[in-house]
Amino acid sequence: MASPVAVPEEKAPSSLVDENGTDGSSRSQLAEELAVNERALILKMDLRILPALVVVYIMAFIDRVNIGNANLFSLSKDLHLNSNRYNIALAVFFVSYIVFEIPANIVMKKVKPHAFISASMLLFGLLVIIQGLVHNFGGLVTTRFFLGIAEAGVFPGCFYLLSMWYKRLEALKRFAFFVNAATFAGAFGSLLATGIGHMDGIRGYHAWRWIFVLEGLATCVLAIAAFFVVSDFPENSGWLSDAERAYVIGRLREDQGDSALATTFTWKGTLVVLKKPETVIAGFMYFGLTMSGYSLAYFIPTIVSSYGYSPIQSQIHSIPPWAAAFGFSMLVAYLSDKVRRRFPFALFSFLMALAGVITLFRLHHNKYAQYGALCLYTMGVFGAVPTVICWYVMNLEGHQERAIGTAWQIAFGNTAGIISTFAFPAEDKPMYRSGYATAIALLCLSLGATVAYYVLCVMGNRKSDLKRKCIL
Repeated sequence: MASPVAVPEEKAPSSLVDENGTDGSSRSQLAEELAVNERALILKMDLRILPALVVVYIMAFIDRVNIGNANLFSLSKDLHLNSNRYNIALAVFFVSYIVFEIPANIVMKKVKPHAFISASMLLFGLLVIIQGLVHNFGGLVTTRFFLGIAEAGVFPGCFYLLSMWYKRLEALKRFAFFVNAATFAGAFGSLLATGIGHMDGIRGYHAWRWIFVLEGLATCVLAIAAFFVVSDFPENSGWLSDAERAYVIGRLREDQGDSALATTFTWKGTLVVLKKPETVIAGFMYFGLTMSGYSLAYFIPTIVSSYGYSPIQSQIHSIPPWAAAFGFSMLVAYLSDKVRRRFPFALFSFLMALAGVITLFRLHHNKYAQYGALCLYTMGVFGAVPTVICWYVMNLEGHQERAIGTAWQIAFGNTAGIISTFAFPAEDKPMYRSGYATAIALLCLSLGATVAYYVLCVMGNRKSDLKRKCIL
C-alpha cells in the first residue's frame, strides 16, 4: 500500500474563498503541482467507490424488507402469524438496528471500511438464509433481531465513508445515487420475488422460504467480493497514487478546513456533537421520512394488492413507483448541486410527498388515481431522503463529527421504522386511514424540522467570524 504524502500547509487568500468555503484557485494550483487531472480523478473515485457501496446497500435493503414480499407467499400462514405477530417481527429488527448504529460507525473507523462492511454483509446474508429455515414465530423474531445488529453499520457507515471522499457541493448526486439503491432494490426485489414465487413447492418448500434462502445466498457471495472492492478512507486507500491521495486530502481540507485531517475520537467530542441543536433537529428531519420510507418498502405490495391485483400482479405493479422515485431523486440531486442549494429542493420534495399521501388518505374508490398518488408519495419521500441527509452530514466537519452525526441522524430517524411496522395492519385494508394519517403527521413534523434547520444555518452564516459557512 502506498504511503501517504503530506499536503501543502498554505492557506488560500481569503479573497479566493467563495460563500461555501471552497477555493477553486488553490485547488487548481495543487492539481498543477501534483500533476493530477481533477475530472479524471473524480471519475475514478466514482467508479471505484459508488458501485461497490450501491451493491452492498441493495442487498442490505432487499434482505431487510423481503419479508414483505415473502408475506404474499404464505409466510404468515405457515408460521401461524396474526397481523400483530407479523408486525412485531418487523419491529424487532429496528430495536437492535437503532441501538448499534453509533457504535458501528466508531468500530468501522478503527477496523477499516472494507473489512467492516464486508463482514457485516456476510453476517446478514447468513441470517437471511436462516430466516428461510425457521418454523415458528420465535425463530423469525430471533433472526430479525440479529439481522438488525448485522445491518446496523451499513447505511450510516456508507454515508460516513462517502462524506469523507467528496466535497460538500458535489456530494448530493453521489448520496442520491446511493440512497436510490433502495428504490432500485424495491423494484428489483419485487421482480426477483415474482420470479422466485414460481418456485413454490419445489423440494417441498413454499416460495417464501426460497425468497429468503436464495437472496441470502446471493448476499454471502457478494460479501466475499466486497472485501476486495469496498474502498477505505482516502488516507488509507491503496488504489490511489501518492499524488492522487495528496490531492484528494488537499481538496477535502480546502472544503472542510483543518478538521478534514482530524481522525481521533474522544468521548468529550462525541458529547459535543450530540448536544448541538442542529444534531437534534437533524434527527427529526429524517424521522418522518423514515416512517414513510419503510412503510413503502414493507407495504407497497400489500397496498397495491388492495387495489384488486393477484400476488404476482401486485409484485409487478410495485415496480413503477420505485422507478419513478429513482428518476425524480436523481433530478433533484442534479439540480440541487447545480444551483448550490439544498433547502428549496427538500421543501419541494416534502410537499410532493404530502400531496401524494393526502390523496391516498382521502381517495378510496379510484384505483388508478390511488396508484398515481402512490407514485407521487414515493417520489417525494425518496427525493427528500438523500437531500436532508447530505445537507446535514456535509455541513459537519471531520471524522468524529461526521461519524457521530451521521449515525445519530439515521439512528434517531429509524426509531420511526418501528412505527412504520404497525402503520398498515391487515384489518385496515383497503383504506389504511390510520397509516396514511400517521404518515401525514410525521411528514409535517420533519418538514417543520427542515425549516428550523434552515433557519439555524442562515443565523449561523451571519456570524462575521465564521470561516466555513453552512450550505443552505
